[in-house]
Amino acid sequence: MKLVGNVLNLTTALGVLVGVIGRAKFSRGPRGLFYATGYRLGFPVASAFTLGNLVLTKNDRAYFDRRPLLVKHEERHSWQYFCLLGLPMLPLYALAAGWSWLRTGCPASRNPFERLASLKDGNYIEHPVQPLGQTLAQTFSGLRSRRKGQ
Repeated sequence: MKLVGNVLNLTTALGVLVGVIGRAKFSRGPRGLFYATGYRLGFPVASAFTLGNLVLTKNDRAYFDRRPLLVKHEERHSWQYFCLLGLPMLPLYALAAGWSWLRTGCPASRNPFERLASLKDGNYIEHPVQPLGQTLAQTFSGLRSRRKGQ
């Protein structure tokens, strides 16, 4: 059901396109997932990420074989794509990551998609909530310090 849904909602096709552009090698994973390993693009900055039923990583296949909890985390994301009818998940995820970053300095800690997929299984560290705006102030302060140091 999820596999067919994510093919029909075009998210798995988008994942295949991204994997081809990133020169990844494709293989079958468990429970309707597919892997794209050896992904060579630097975006997004993550050990693994999911588009539809395709999980992409710069690592090799053994990386997933040694991390069954990470595979379950990524599989939960594939269900999120299915439940949100595919492509709408992308802007919703970006908004959630931005909100989480504003609140914690981490795009995952307060991101409901990551929390529902299990932060721990995704190898995320939960960061405490900061006063609104503190992350921006710290970021701009760090940018100014770097400019002065150049």
